[in-house]
Amino acid sequence: MIYLDYAAATPVLREAVQAFQKLSTEVYGNSSSLHDAGGTSESILHYCRMKLAEMMSGEAEGIYFTSGGTESNFLAVQSILKGLPSGKRHFLMTEMEHQSMHILKRYLAELGYEVGVMKPDASGIITTDILKRHLRPDTGLVSIQHANSETGVIQPLAELSAFLHERDVLLHSDAVQTFAKIPVSVEQLGVDALSVSSHKVYGPKGTGAVYIRPGVNWKPAYPGTLHENGFRSGTVNVPGIGAFITAAERTVSGMDAVLEKHQKLRSYFFRGLRERRLPISSAVPDSPQLQVLPHILGCFFHSYEGQYVMLECNRRGICISTGSACSAGYHEPSNTMKALRIQREQALQFIRISFGSDTSKEHIDQLLDVFEAMNHEKGDHRIDRRSKTHGK
Repeated sequence: MIYLDYAAATPVLREAVQAFQKLSTEVYGNSSSLHDAGGTSESILHYCRMKLAEMMSGEAEGIYFTSGGTESNFLAVQSILKGLPSGKRHFLMTEMEHQSMHILKRYLAELGYEVGVMKPDASGIITTDILKRHLRPDTGLVSIQHANSETGVIQPLAELSAFLHERDVLLHSDAVQTFAKIPVSVEQLGVDALSVSSHKVYGPKGTGAVYIRPGVNWKPAYPGTLHENGFRSGTVNVPGIGAFITAAERTVSGMDAVLEKHQKLRSYFFRGLRERRLPISSAVPDSPQLQVLPHILGCFFHSYEGQYVMLECNRRGICISTGSACSAGYHEPSNTMKALRIQREQALQFIRISFGSDTSKEHIDQLLDVFEAMNHEKGDHRIDRRSKTHGK
């Protein structure tokens, strides 16, 4: 099997598995317990907070461990909104956010918050002009993902955070796709809160974290919460957190080399498309000013629907996707495609290829071979203008 869906999940590093096993069998005390076994677990947690804060140039007291990216988004946004003055009931987010944020959007509306949604420009970027059009006197918090999980487009958070802070508005960012893939410094980005996840950085599933800048006022999303300094309920998963930090440290230490490798593989892939004259185009505009994660390649396979391309690749032993795994199974254009104003027929042709540390040129050659074979096939799954597969 050739795995090219690293943006959805990564394999767990051997060192992370070893850390999880060791902590599960040797440091099994509840970190909230007052005996020595609990104290040892608490010491491990303290170390993990320090290391994670160090990796994102933050402060250890701002780290709160969670069960993953979705919960990180839920708790970060709700906790900060509850800590804002009563006159700040307007929350602003982008239409391109992860599915978890769109679920949260509906829940916040039920709680009485007013939620605004911004569309990006044609390149997928949120600009200060776009922010200016959507900000209101009662806006207290804005959430803008660091990079899109389908296109890989990176947002200019440093510029946006400075603009928002001048207007006394806080900024949260979902950095699940960027942490340990590119440098992520909360200090340089100027964000007030950040969400990250373990299983995107070769750690185990079910673990993640939120960073909230010390000094930002927040209140527990759920009353009576005791763990993680009141940020989250439930016994803290010390073995999972230890494995997460082990994987993150290893991934961050090799980040520059992997980043360079992925940039070369990206160029190799698109050069292969041109040389084979395949009807596949990038979903990202060709602009030197646009910053994109090199390991995420969002494309349109013209003539075929993305789900069919994904299934054909799977049948031939290659794993790709049609976008975020959290939206899989819905045969409609994704929120990102809608935000970019892509026509429905083309949006349904979207596929996503994402590289990992083990991806090679040979893997890309085999993927291109499959694409080339599909391009020469004639069948009922072709889309033509006279009869759309799902347009009736």
